[in-house]
Amino acid sequence: MKSASVSVLLGVCVLLLSALTVSAVSLSVSPNLQQFFSGSSSVSLSCVDDGETADGWTVRSTRGNQTGECGAAEDFGRLDGSSCVLDFKTTFTANCWCETSSGQKSNDVSVSVSDKGVILEIPALPVIRGSDVTLSCRQINGDTVAAYFFMSGRLLGSGYKEHIISNVQQVNEGLYWCATDLTGPSPQSFLRVRGPPTTSVRSFIRPRHMETIPSTSTLPPPPCPTDSSSPPPPPPSSCVSSFRIVFHLLVFCPYFITTGLLLSICLDRTSAMSSGNTPAVTMGMTQLAEDNYDITVDAISECESSDYFE
Repeated sequence: MKSASVSVLLGVCVLLLSALTVSAVSLSVSPNLQQFFSGSSSVSLSCVDDGETADGWTVRSTRGNQTGECGAAEDFGRLDGSSCVLDFKTTFTANCWCETSSGQKSNDVSVSVSDKGVILEIPALPVIRGSDVTLSCRQINGDTVAAYFFMSGRLLGSGYKEHIISNVQQVNEGLYWCATDLTGPSPQSFLRVRGPPTTSVRSFIRPRHMETIPSTSTLPPPPCPTDSSSPPPPPPSSCVSSFRIVFHLLVFCPYFITTGLLLSICLDRTSAMSSGNTPAVTMGMTQLAEDNYDITVDAISECESSDYFE
């Protein structure tokens, strides 16, 4: 039973350590846009881990009902070093992500190539909560035009070249598109919102020489000189904390020692009683009671024979 508990604890420790040491791999998109015009340029996709290329991860994509690995066919992109490049020769919509041979996957990104009159410039990567996002409607000639901006069928604004979403929150997630009177609507794209990035484990194990040293401009000014009659400055908080710890130890240590001694005495008596010493004590008490009884009877007899009762 004890070995099984130890095995369970070891397994939990291994899982916790693996969760702390494994960093999340994400798909990087450059430029960070979802919609493009056909025949314009290309987009570069790569698997990164804390800004560095992640080994063992490859870019995969889905077009229609087909899924393939980057470099396996022209429809799924071409390899350029550690990046996957998607050329915009034709119109398509692809869903891309990073994946390992064991089946681990990263976040997915949608890329749309259109030949319509306008496209919506919207981030491809998830937007951090609290940040600002700027949406714009762009023509095929590269000009930004005044347009109508929509979210999930609701009109957000009209007559502006840009629509700014300030302090993005989770309620701002949804399908967005723009439209003009001459060109009609653009393709629809989904804006994703996520929480602030968590602190990486690597930041806790960085060498001490890499820690930032504050400049002299950020240091607090030295204290002003005081005369000898002014009271001394209060002791540092660390000294006060150490004094309090020592004080509590001195106060509570005797209490703990006394309590331990009492518990030890009680345990010794309990063990003595359980080992068979109780009858001896009982016999001693019985003998003492009989002696007291004899003394009492003799005293009563002597009093009866005295002159007090005459």
